[in-house]
Amino acid sequence: MSARGHLADMFSPNGIKAILFDLDGTLRHNRPEGTQVFIDHAISLGLPISAEDRQRGLRWDHYYWANSPDVQADFKRFEGDKTAFWENYGRRLLVALGTEPRRALELSPVLSHYMEAQYKPESVLPPEVPGVLSLFKEAGFKLGVVSNRELPFSEELDRLGILDQFDFSLAAGEVRSYKPDPGIFHAALGRIGTEPGAAMYVGDNYFADVIGSQRAGMRPVLYDPRRIYPDAPCEVIESFDQLTKLFK
Repeated sequence: MSARGHLADMFSPNGIKAILFDLDGTLRHNRPEGTQVFIDHAISLGLPISAEDRQRGLRWDHYYWANSPDVQADFKRFEGDKTAFWENYGRRLLVALGTEPRRALELSPVLSHYMEAQYKPESVLPPEVPGVLSLFKEAGFKLGVVSNRELPFSEELDRLGILDQFDFSLAAGEVRSYKPDPGIFHAALGRIGTEPGAAMYVGDNYFADVIGSQRAGMRPVLYDPRRIYPDAPCEVIESFDQLTKLFK
């Protein structure tokens, strides 16, 4: 049986017609990953951060950037002051990692300056992504990318070499709805004429991607290669090639 026929037979009993993906942290990755670099440097400064502390901090980081009330308040509070915003973010992250608040306040400018001066990541695509996307596209599924970015990002997809795999891409800023709000998912589904129950959403952020797509009535899949959410109440993959095996 061809790959196209195999996938079509595998998915049709589940009624899935469309597979939508998050962009940053899912399809596209910073190498090295910024929060990990921040934590590693904090440890080098003498902070006793355990593996459990790290996992807790990474979960907080996901919550914060999932258009949380905290980040919304910080954007307003530090509007126009990029340095103050990132120092405040660093302080918040250090506290989430278990650092005493006064020590976190002292160290956050040091860590913020280090990240600004030294952190120069490479933008990369997991190696298995192109092949998996090709399989789904050849099998006739509608594919899209839905991101909390402010601006359209088709040029980014083109640079990564995967633009042609997708039927559309949507930035939250285009519709003024940000994950986990279900509005952005409904807008995406409207672009391809697919009902929520016939669509899957794959993303790495439990708060933005899983909760948001569930609210919209979609089928969520958490991409979690670092096992940040070992008890996530949804389907979980650690690599993209596992995506085709979910419905066997």
